[in-house]
Amino acid sequence: MKRLPILLFAIMFSFTMMFLGSCAVVGGIFKAGAAVGVIAVVVVILIIVWLISLFRGKS
Repeated sequence: MKRLPILLFAIMFSFTMMFLGSCAVVGGIFKAGAAVGVIAVVVVILIIVWLISLFRGKS
């Protein structure tokens, strides 16, 4: 069961590096406006919470 937290960390790290790791994302958010940035942050947080609850629910 110790592999599950390592696997979850690896998935979350990969997700972060692929989708949130570039300055272009931040620049695009600033060009689009603060409301879009807030919505994007809320969506990412909801996805992270959903993934964590998905893995915790199976144990």
